[in-house]
Amino acid sequence: MIESIVLKDLIDFGDEKIDFQSGLVVFTGPSGAGKSVLMSSILGSFGFNVQNYASMCEISLSKPRDMDNDSFLLDDDLYIKTIKKEKVRFLINDQNISKKSLEEIFSPYIKYLSVRDKGVLDSQMLLNLVDDFIASKDESHRRKLDDFSFVFDELKCARKELNETIAKETKINDLIEFAKFEIQKIDSINPKINEYEELLEIKQKLSRIDKIKESIGSIENIFDYENKVAEFYRLLELDASVVFDAFNTIRVDMDDAVSKNIELEDMDIEAVLNRIESLSSLKNRYGSIEEALAFRDKKREELDSFNHIAEDKSKLENFIKEHSLLLDRLSREMSSIRAKELDNILKTLNPLLKELKLGEALFEIIQTSMHSRGVDEIDIKISGSKTSTLSGGEFNRLRLALLVSSTANAQNSSKGVLIFDEIDANVSGDESIAIANMLLDLSKNYQIFAISHQPHLASKANQHILITKCKDKSKTVVLDKNGRVEEIARIISGEQKTKEAIDFAIKLLS
Repeated sequence: MIESIVLKDLIDFGDEKIDFQSGLVVFTGPSGAGKSVLMSSILGSFGFNVQNYASMCEISLSKPRDMDNDSFLLDDDLYIKTIKKEKVRFLINDQNISKKSLEEIFSPYIKYLSVRDKGVLDSQMLLNLVDDFIASKDESHRRKLDDFSFVFDELKCARKELNETIAKETKINDLIEFAKFEIQKIDSINPKINEYEELLEIKQKLSRIDKIKESIGSIENIFDYENKVAEFYRLLELDASVVFDAFNTIRVDMDDAVSKNIELEDMDIEAVLNRIESLSSLKNRYGSIEEALAFRDKKREELDSFNHIAEDKSKLENFIKEHSLLLDRLSREMSSIRAKELDNILKTLNPLLKELKLGEALFEIIQTSMHSRGVDEIDIKISGSKTSTLSGGEFNRLRLALLVSSTANAQNSSKGVLIFDEIDANVSGDESIAIANMLLDLSKNYQIFAISHQPHLASKANQHILITKCKDKSKTVVLDKNGRVEEIARIISGEQKTKEAIDFAIKLLS
């Protein structure tokens, strides 16, 4: 359950801290006071795709017993922090986390039902309802679903790979010729790593060979003065070793230069230039010699794979055939189990619909193309009418009944948090009472946050929070008993609360 929330800079709110109780928590207040803005901050912190307006939102909650994650350390006392500056950052127990990862961790435990959202009753949701109902009595059904989904994904990947193999097979000759051409082109040059740089250095030396020869010729008689210099140092009684070392160094360097010049003169300058041009063409085409060699190796691997393409195709076709038969058998089994359980679900669902002043429901299973949950699509009708024809109030009551029926086999332990946005909108008094009673019953298994403009739901709350606005400043107030009487009376008769409204509020609360 959510234990508390701390908010900073939430539009018209100041800094807020709210401590929540378990059970049914109802938010009321005038239109425009900030109820939906507050709820968006809560939802946004759990990864829902809603606008999070606060600069900082920190939520403390107790961890569900079966919650676990390999990537993040989840203590029993959890807290999520959302920080909004240039961009939004999410943290869970001081660990950075992406919005997507947050949604994946909390989606099984935080459910949101908006009065404006009609997409919740699609076939996928109804399939989940049926499968959850079956799994609550037979745990092996959940394993069957997971196994089916795994094999379905494997088959999907295999079919994609087979299509790619067939497409490749139709143009394999062109691919083989192209690969051979590219390999032969690089192999004919047979480049070596660093060869291009070494040849450029040789080219530079070749350009200086004549000047070096000329320079050697101009200083080769320097050694004629070596004895004279030695005599000079002897007469001065000075150490001539430094001078002799210098003459020896010059002699060695000149010999080395002459030797290298001889080597360079033996080189085929035209061949060097042609080799540089060939290597340069590879660099221009592939970026570098290393990249050219890597490209050649890749093409060699492709050629090798082309030789195995027929074998790979045969293996894929056999794999697809075997797994298609397996999925076909498993999907028939799941369809049969679902069909048998629908009557049991209706035995739970229809009394709830009756309590909510709705007609009886009937499920309709349609066999369709295979998907990750089998071949079933499920639709639901109320008194023979499709959900698309229901009014807003009827639709919301149907959603509520489905949700309650999905928890029919749950133990009396917390299953998470349900957040309702005006679930009791557009209904009559009797219907509002039925919704309030049902949410109170549902709060035995869930912590429920509900925005409401109806007195009946507010009167059932375990905790009643008023969102009020004065002089463009919003704030939250956890109401005591007298505050609840005043707020329920306002809901009944408006800001000018009548004695009758106050008396009725007292009666509702008692």
